Amino acid sequence: MAAESKIALQPPLSPFGNAVAGSLGALIALFITYPLDITKTRLQVQSKSDSSKIAKNEYYHSTKDAFYKIIASEGIFGLYAGLPAGLIGVASTNFAYFYWYSLIRSYYQKRSSSTSFSTTTELILGAFAGALAQIFTIPVSVITTRQQTTKSQDRKDLIGTTKEIISEDGITGLWKGLKPSLVLCVNPAITYGAFERFKDILTKRNNNDNLSPGIVFFLGALSKTIATIVTYPYIMAKVRLQWKPPKSDLKGGIEIEEDSSDFRRNMKYKKYKGAIDVLRKVLATDGIQGWYKGMQAQITKAVLSQALLFYMKEYTTRYTIFIFTLFAGLSAARRQI
Repeated sequence: MAAESKIALQPPLSPFGNAVAGSLGALIALFITYPLDITKTRLQVQSKSDSSKIAKNEYYHSTKDAFYKIIASEGIFGLYAGLPAGLIGVASTNFAYFYWYSLIRSYYQKRSSSTSFSTTTELILGAFAGALAQIFTIPVSVITTRQQTTKSQDRKDLIGTTKEIISEDGITGLWKGLKPSLVLCVNPAITYGAFERFKDILTKRNNNDNLSPGIVFFLGALSKTIATIVTYPYIMAKVRLQWKPPKSDLKGGIEIEEDSSDFRRNMKYKKYKGAIDVLRKVLATDGIQGWYKGMQAQITKAVLSQALLFYMKEYTTRYTIFIFTLFAGLSAARRQI
């Protein structure tokens, strides 16, 4: 307890320190929730029309159905397909986000006379930080989506998947879905904006800046739920843009030749021009509910991972401060020797 009090009295973290703490929390959260991530991704790329075209054990009717069928066909490790790329992606994205968010927020705070920001200001700062993070890290998201939705026998490793994407679509293929990703920057903006507002309300009401981990967990879950419901159709559209449709119709488990008319029609229909085109075509085949396919898994995963992220960041921040201070002390001691 005394150690934690000493840690809490240390100076605030720099943007780099905040980025390290945020990334550590995000890595732990992703590892715990990854099976939900892969099930929601596979649900997002399936349409009603696929149910009669692919093998029964590869068409998923719900999150629970997907979970059991993936284990049955690929084993428990099937739920972690693409995990290395996912971990790299979440670490780099959260590192970039927390770095830019802390840097921009600190800069704005120095130039502003107010100690607290409005909700609008929080949203703008969060969206700007998210946009910068996405531009640098979206290639890993493209690779992860490809690995998650590729059959186990055709799935390549991180380097192989990267080479495949570049050979098929050029280097720009690694930035597929960038436009909807930039639009989706409003998701973390809503999340962090709502979290900061809820946190401010509770701290002012209780006259205490240190919220309990349980309250932090609840606020993170509530904030992410709101953000996910608002932005889900675009989340689905981004995944479909990054997805590569299989080279088969898989009717009855038998692959159809690539030059068949059925395959050409299927591929032409599933080749999207952009997020709006995805939404239009999904609406035509699956109705409005198609926009929210896999939402149960998405909300569970998003809420749980975000709540865990906020929860873990509270602790990783404390110990990151301790580690940074320790290294600073060691460096100072060496200079004196």
